[in-house]
Amino acid sequence: MNNDLREKVKELTLILLYLTSWEEEILDMKYPRSWKGYDFGILDELADDDLISGGPRSKSVAITDTRINKAKELLKKYKIEFD
Repeated sequence: MNNDLREKVKELTLILLYLTSWEEEILDMKYPRSWKGYDFGILDELADDDLISGGPRSKSVAITDTRINKAKELLKKYKIEFD
C-alpha cells in the first residue's frame, strides 16, 4: 500500500471509529469508545499519532475531544454528513 493510500485508510478508520463509538463514563468523565475491529497496523499508527488510546489488551479504544474534532474535520473533507 503506498503512503497516500495508507494515509487515507488511517483517516477513514478514524472516521469509522468515531461513527461507531458509544459514550462511556469512568471517574466522572464521559468519552466515546469504539471497538478495535480494524487493521491493527492502522490502529497502531493512529495510537502513535495520539488520535486514539487504549491498552493492547483492551478490545476498545478511547476517543478524546481533540480526536473527535479531527474526526469531524475528516467527515467534512470526505463530504460525509453525520448528525
